[in-house]
Amino acid sequence: MIKDLLNRHIEKRPATLKFEGRILYLLDDAELVRGQLYEGIDIQHPHDYISLLRDQISTDEITPAYICFFYDETLGDFPYLGLRTTNQATNETEYPVERNAVRNGGFVCSVAGKRRGKGSSREASPYAELHAGIKVVIAESIERIYDENCQNLGLLTSTDLGVIDRIMAGEEIPLTEFTKDKDDITRQIIEYGGLFEFNVARLQGSVTIPLAACAQEQAVSTRPMTVAEKIFASHLVTDAGKGEVGVPWVEPGDSGFFHTDIRFSHEYVTPMASMFFENKVGTDAKVVDPTSVLFFRDHLTFLSQVMSQERIEDGLLEVANELEVKQREFSEKQGVKLYGEQMGHRLGSQAICHSKILEEYAEPGMLIVGTDSHTPHAGAIGSLAFGIGTTAIFNSWLTKDVRVSVPPSFKVEIRGTPAPNVTAKDYMLEILRHPYIRDGHAIGQIIEYAGPAVEELSIDERATMTNMAAEVGAFTGIIAADEKSVQFMVDERGMDRVHAQRLTQGMQSDPAAEYVTTIEIDASTIRPMAALPNDPGNGVYIDELGEEPIRIDIAYAGSCTAGKKEDMDMYARVLGEADSQGLKIHPDVKAYIQCGSTEVRKYCDEKGYMTLFDRMGAAFIEPGCGACIAAGPGVTNSPDEVSMSSQNRNFPGRSGPGNLYLGSPYSVAASAVVGYVTSWTPGQEFKQISARKLSTV
Repeated sequence: MIKDLLNRHIEKRPATLKFEGRILYLLDDAELVRGQLYEGIDIQHPHDYISLLRDQISTDEITPAYICFFYDETLGDFPYLGLRTTNQATNETEYPVERNAVRNGGFVCSVAGKRRGKGSSREASPYAELHAGIKVVIAESIERIYDENCQNLGLLTSTDLGVIDRIMAGEEIPLTEFTKDKDDITRQIIEYGGLFEFNVARLQGSVTIPLAACAQEQAVSTRPMTVAEKIFASHLVTDAGKGEVGVPWVEPGDSGFFHTDIRFSHEYVTPMASMFFENKVGTDAKVVDPTSVLFFRDHLTFLSQVMSQERIEDGLLEVANELEVKQREFSEKQGVKLYGEQMGHRLGSQAICHSKILEEYAEPGMLIVGTDSHTPHAGAIGSLAFGIGTTAIFNSWLTKDVRVSVPPSFKVEIRGTPAPNVTAKDYMLEILRHPYIRDGHAIGQIIEYAGPAVEELSIDERATMTNMAAEVGAFTGIIAADEKSVQFMVDERGMDRVHAQRLTQGMQSDPAAEYVTTIEIDASTIRPMAALPNDPGNGVYIDELGEEPIRIDIAYAGSCTAGKKEDMDMYARVLGEADSQGLKIHPDVKAYIQCGSTEVRKYCDEKGYMTLFDRMGAAFIEPGCGACIAAGPGVTNSPDEVSMSSQNRNFPGRSGPGNLYLGSPYSVAASAVVGYVTSWTPGQEFKQISARKLSTV
């Protein structure tokens, strides 16, 4: 395999590029978008429309989840099908982009506002844009994983709005316009037209890998480091041929390839990655060290229960099921462990990937990569875990390493004593509305959670915080390993205590470590929170929602973020109190409780929670991502429906067409009982809202 690659001819891009085609402006004006797509209208004075550029376009809007059932060039039919715009006359939300509209429009460039590509790590989004004819994406700011996915695929990106004028003028634009301010490795990846081509050149010895600062002449022998920097330093590949890894220290901006301890992917990604692997490397090629690779079937096991008949008739269920087949066949061929569907009478997955990685595999000091934006979940135990795209995972199967430019870190320090009804989820909703986060300053940085209030959290609750680094837009989230990490590995893994303690040694940030900024939060001032629909950054205190109750139709308690053992404790505590008052789930509410793994379900059985949940009228669901990606029970079915959910994000269409509020496990359970968005206080008397009267004809 390697020999074939060593003989392969690889060329760089030309030094200058000319883009012949139209420019598509993703505006918050439905008619202006339609005019560009269907009437051939070109915007002549783009700077007059900057204020209308859509900010915070998530990958869910670029390629809604059901589009990602496709994993080949067919994706080029679909970019921006989920783009949410406003009818300026009626102020109503509209989705103006139809299948093949972008491809048929002859667009070569797409322009958006701030935080383009936030949310899911799905490489299907830039892949769809690329195969629709888009060669350049421009935005005021671009999320880290999306930007990296574009680079890996060969799609050019820029945050310089001045490039628009040069494309319109038909200029020959130097490639350096797209490589400026990039680290040396990223620059070369762009020059070679993608990560795979660069990696082939790397194997051939044709590229230059920059030295880390510590290896340069007259470098100091050491420097204070954050815990994340320590893990990067111990995993930096210094000689790939000899398998040499590790340097004394790194600093932000050091770029290189880093050895991975665990690489995992799920059925939304593995099929596309396997296609890339077989097409580019060879059908008989083998994954390097398959024992450190894991595959998961966790996203789509409940899809058949919620997919509309129209989409089934369009063949989308069949297309989605093919993802499972392709992953399973590739797993068997490569000898990679697959956590698949449960066998027998239970419908569901064996585990959500993040749940299983933390439960069974992650250790302090590990470097873990996964094809999901919530891979930082494992940072709860002191692992350096971050999401990567399809091309990056496929390349890691070949090299066992991943390219990174060491990001800067910022710290969130939480002090004070929280109220008994305040959880890690409330901490995160408070953090997400902080100006530093809302304004995009945290994009691509490492968030380190610290302080006495964080130290008091269990590993499960810490995982909620590191998991939601994805919503922050951070590179990853991490919490330094401590005695609770040791106890977790002893209790959950059966690990020898001495060995567990050895793993945590040195896995703390140095006192003089450098941070871009420190955000200080007083836990005693935080009250239970909810995120208003469409963005997890829309956090408000629940007691400030107003006097008019926000009725809910669905309460969803679950996801990787909130399907852990301690989350189940929270649901059971609230429902147990309601049960003691003779109440059940409100008659107008459909309540679902979904666990993150079969281990969590076993825990619920042992604790007697299953009996309680059933008695209260909550439907218990086997493991799976389901409702979080509009692919399982718990999704809304119409724009008028309202859901209260403990999942991690509520972007438009993320969990159906309705309005989705986010809250803690306590708040979701309490809302399910009373019938409206509310919080919970220990020992409170639940007051249910009156049931809706059914009209009769």
